[in-house]
Amino acid sequence: MSRPQSRVRRKAAFMQEAEKMYEELEEWYDKHPEASFGEIEAEARKQRRKLMGKMLGDFVNGRDVGVQIEAQKCEACGAKMEFEGYCGWNIHGLEGDSRLERAYYVCPHCKGQTLFPLDQKLKLRPDHWSEGAARVATRHGLQSKSFDKAAELYSDSTGGNMSGDSLRRITEGFGQRLEEKREKEAQQVYAEQRPEAAQAIVTVTHPIKEQASISTDGGMVLLRSEGWKEFKMSVISEVRVKAGKPSATEPHPDPQVSLHRHSYQVGLWTADQIGQHQYLEGTRRQVEGCAQLGSPNDGAVWINRITTTNYPQIVYSIDWAHASGRLSSVGKAAFGDGTTQAQQWAHETIDRLWHGQVAEVVTALQTLDWEHISCLDDIRNSPAYFENRQSNMEYARLRQMGFPIGSGAVEGGINTVVHHRMKRQGRGWKRNHAQSMMAALGELHSDRFLLAWQASY
Repeated sequence: MSRPQSRVRRKAAFMQEAEKMYEELEEWYDKHPEASFGEIEAEARKQRRKLMGKMLGDFVNGRDVGVQIEAQKCEACGAKMEFEGYCGWNIHGLEGDSRLERAYYVCPHCKGQTLFPLDQKLKLRPDHWSEGAARVATRHGLQSKSFDKAAELYSDSTGGNMSGDSLRRITEGFGQRLEEKREKEAQQVYAEQRPEAAQAIVTVTHPIKEQASISTDGGMVLLRSEGWKEFKMSVISEVRVKAGKPSATEPHPDPQVSLHRHSYQVGLWTADQIGQHQYLEGTRRQVEGCAQLGSPNDGAVWINRITTTNYPQIVYSIDWAHASGRLSSVGKAAFGDGTTQAQQWAHETIDRLWHGQVAEVVTALQTLDWEHISCLDDIRNSPAYFENRQSNMEYARLRQMGFPIGSGAVEGGINTVVHHRMKRQGRGWKRNHAQSMMAALGELHSDRFLLAWQASY
């Protein structure tokens, strides 16, 4: 059993083990003289993990086994805990498998009240994995197509073994802690709804100073025993604007607009719930203080409602691709799919929309002979749709002011953040596991994984 030792003795013990490892490697090579470099490297890695795992256990216990000079008090009754003995603990880590001996204390009055001071000091996980091993496994679990594939990657990258089930529990456990934290924060922040008060609740990360864009949409994920269900996502992006280069054909070009540093909030939420998390993310990114704040989205009423409620000053617009695509569909319905007349009508009407002539677009829609047009109700409602949203379709003015007019950030986020990892056939995800995965995937793709991981310990 390991006990605290002097530094000299700890060093001597390590050097003895290192020399033993070297001799074993030499003996292995004597038996495999034709080994390739890759085979030698693999054997050295195996020997190194064995050495480092033992060294870490000896190193920690050589300095501390958790013996307390002054015993702590029982949390239940307040009595002093009494030393009971030592108990071993195996840890599977990045550097190898280690074993620690830990002193433990019990309450003389309360049954089941046990204290391991070394566990608290070292922040040992209850599942026997080191924090580093769990962190690496979680990254693989979030980025791979399956937990079994993630386990293979973990083994290849670390040299250690982990089952797909263990990796799944670690990954979903991390997501569950994030989910609990963000739900609590969202309720507090939304109740306050004042940036100066909300800053005390959330941690400001990657604040946006000049211009920001917010887009919201939904996607589908398969849930076990429920079928395909909608999740909702809000994306906040930093907007960067550069002056366009004038030319002979375009003396007054539109500014060049690009989006950067996206951050995501995504979950199996109602419209009001995603509204809370949208505000939470806006508080974290400090968008309230931006000089310009825009929001291009499709025409869903619920997106307009939550976004303009959270940010009354926001410049809300209809996604250009959505609006122009709708006009194309009207042309096909009115004049026939693939006909020259349909293409010409759509081209002229979309051109008017592009140049800010929204009223002319509404007139063009209203003058169509809708009684003789066979189409879905969604297309038939286009005259009212464009008339009621004229103020959200002033694309020429929006472009000149440097506002994004497309919602590609959220559409891309739905695919890269969620669908890439979670959209699959089969039994689907349990609802609570799906929610946990989305919480973790949002932080990973927001470039906040390490910050979120550290905050969860």
